[in-house]
Amino acid sequence: MSGEVVSHVSDTARWVAVYRAIESERPDAVFRDPFADRLAGPRGRQIAAKIPRSMRSGWWMVARTKIIDDLIADAIASGCDRVLNLAAGLDTRPYRLELPDELTWVEADLPGLLTEKEHLLDGETPRCRLIRVPVDLADPEARDRFLDEALAGASKALVLTEGLLMYLEPADVDDLTRALTRPQVAWWVLDLTGPGLKRMMNEKLGGLLANTPFKFAPEQGVRYFEERGWRATDIEPHIVAAARLRRLPWFLRVLAALPQPDPHHPPLKRPWNAVVRLTRSDSFSPGGSGSGGD
Repeated sequence: MSGEVVSHVSDTARWVAVYRAIESERPDAVFRDPFADRLAGPRGRQIAAKIPRSMRSGWWMVARTKIIDDLIADAIASGCDRVLNLAAGLDTRPYRLELPDELTWVEADLPGLLTEKEHLLDGETPRCRLIRVPVDLADPEARDRFLDEALAGASKALVLTEGLLMYLEPADVDDLTRALTRPQVAWWVLDLTGPGLKRMMNEKLGGLLANTPFKFAPEQGVRYFEERGWRATDIEPHIVAAARLRRLPWFLRVLAALPQPDPHHPPLKRPWNAVVRLTRSDSFSPGGSGSGGD
């Protein structure tokens, strides 16, 4: 690993893979990713080893992964015919989830990371039709061309931006929000960071994440997306999911049991993050558990 810090946001994918590998080794694992340790590699393990001891359990990563797994399964049961995973990193859901053979799953990320991923997963068989597209999503023209091609022929697509938005400038998130306003997009699943967590992560992990600080954490929470024509059908805070899954450290269980902050006004000082499923407020209403939103 070069230096003491994460050199690029792509390195965070190796860090996340470490926690998927640890969870997969548990006898009571809530998901199993047989490829995670291979994908994390020495670099991922070195990054994880530098995390403060109080944060090393990775409970929030486990919770986020499981919430999204379940939302994808629910969308497929509701007729989802395409998944677009933007900044897919080292995600392995096309290989480890139970998916319809006819489902088209499109991964988009930078060329170098996708090439590395293809090499590490060489010989493995995805459980659906998997397409990988090298694209710089920060380039608006390239991103829009990608979306045009990736959504062609889809009728109920789910777009996933796991572990992406917090690293983007607010203007870039605003641009992406408009770009995803397409009739084929039925659901958008994202993880949303509150300003209190942004401050904590940038302070506690400032040295490690100096090159990849958290940037996007809107004070209006999910209202940010509602003001842009989206509606939240599901909102599940990571801490609540971790308690439900029995992954939350004992010293945080009291916080999980307390009334949770309003997702339209996430706390400025207390850490808060959640997985959110959005649909267009001016379109049909896909199935959902209704666990959050208005």
